[in-house]
Amino acid sequence: MTAGCGRVVVGVSGSLASLAALRRGVLEARRDGRTLMAVLAWEPPEGEALYAKRPDPSWARMWEDEARLRLSRAFDEALGGVPADLRVVQRLVRGKPESALCTIAHRPDDLLVVGAARGGGLRARIRRSPVCRLVQAKAGCPVLTVPGPHLLSGEARALRRVGYPGFIAEAC
Repeated sequence: MTAGCGRVVVGVSGSLASLAALRRGVLEARRDGRTLMAVLAWEPPEGEALYAKRPDPSWARMWEDEARLRLSRAFDEALGGVPADLRVVQRLVRGKPESALCTIAHRPDDLLVVGAARGGGLRARIRRSPVCRLVQAKAGCPVLTVPGPHLLSGEARALRRVGYPGFIAEAC
């Protein structure tokens, strides 16, 4: 691959698996001299169909601002901030993640990086989003699936409670 060709498009949600995907996307972008495009897709909490019945632009702006904060926080949590040595584009898209990612990563020389939660039994499989599977089926470019960290029962819940600022406070 020629340096600078294509982009590395990373699906970001804030989950542990997407943070792992963001770290791997940075490595891929550095290795090939590509632009890193971090994409966070969002929808109103009740879904677009319900929002269309009673649209409220101020609520939509609030959800978009929350999504922007989540994208910024993902860089802080995964990397300690936006890498200065890369061209980074942060993009918010209102829509379903699988559609947004496949629409953005449409060039054959793009690389789409998505996180995949590790198995955790029947309950985890039921709750898991089909984004990974749908992206792999629809994408017009190579897809790199990055597994999330393997955690013991209850560790993810404990990590979410502590959050990013808590890690810094503990380290000092």
